[in-house]
Amino acid sequence: MPKKGIASHRSTINPGGFAGALITVLLVIGLCPFVARAETAQDSGHINALTFGILPIGGPSESLAAWRPMLDDLGHTLHLPIRSLSVSTYEGLGQAMAEERVDFAFVSGRLALDAVVHDRMQVIAQLTRTNGSRGYYSLLIVAKDSPLRHLDDLFKEPGKLRYARGEVLSVSGYLVPETQVFANRRLDSDTFFSSVSVDNHQNNALAVANGEVDIATNNTADMERFAVRFPDQYARLRVLWTSSLIPHAVVVIRTDLPADLRQRVAAALTSYAKGKNAPAELAKLHLIHDISGFAPAGNEALVPFADIEFTLDRRRAYSAQWVSDAAMQARLKKIDAEHEALVRQLMAPSAP
Repeated sequence: MPKKGIASHRSTINPGGFAGALITVLLVIGLCPFVARAETAQDSGHINALTFGILPIGGPSESLAAWRPMLDDLGHTLHLPIRSLSVSTYEGLGQAMAEERVDFAFVSGRLALDAVVHDRMQVIAQLTRTNGSRGYYSLLIVAKDSPLRHLDDLFKEPGKLRYARGEVLSVSGYLVPETQVFANRRLDSDTFFSSVSVDNHQNNALAVANGEVDIATNNTADMERFAVRFPDQYARLRVLWTSSLIPHAVVVIRTDLPADLRQRVAAALTSYAKGKNAPAELAKLHLIHDISGFAPAGNEALVPFADIEFTLDRRRAYSAQWVSDAAMQARLKKIDAEHEALVRQLMAPSAP
């Protein structure tokens, strides 16, 4: 599956793209910015430290602070320092994984797909939540007093509304609403609205609350976090649309790390907050959000995300202009074949 870049926009709150990723400040605790991969003692092959990549949630410094207590415990269990790297964009984290500047990472399903297919990584765990939910939901949010009361109202206003969304690698911020709301109606959000801006969920919610945009993507988990941090702004918002269930994010690890180390990392993650220190460890997980721990998982956990990408690709193919029906059918056949091959790859047996 080829990697996709950030689509062009009329206006941008927080520019993405390769250039944006390069200028993003990479916040790394105790780490030289040019050496973020597993450190190896010369000629011995012994790994002295691991670097953990963090999916952007809010700001980079906020994410680093939230994860640090749990990562310190993990390092103690593994007898290895765990250094952390957080960036402000999904693309920045994807670039760090591609360049082997992180050893394992907490990532969205779409970002994990790229990491598994292109960057020699594999899934070892999947987030679990205290409420026992199997996933979360993508949202379209508007101001509480917005004239948009139903989704149909949105489509009566082509070219008139301001839209804020996530990066193209964001499942809830782009892929799911693009698939289920826009492509399903043979529309492209980047051309439907009068302006499109790209930022994280927190800033997009603030933009709606402050009247800077008319509608934005978000998700149920981030809105829970937003309600706690910005109660006044949260009170100004209303949900216009809710998606189908999206599976939780995952942890991936480099497959070129020693097998025994990968197994130890997976065991440490999946046993966290489940032993004698569970109450204290759960409190540390709650600093990240309402997380109860991590369940064992493999690459097969990414099949639902491959299906989302597959559905979007097919709907876009149907909406495109073709020189002939045969050309469209050839494209659909290629999409089908690539999806089948990807699912076979994801379902193939693998072990940490």
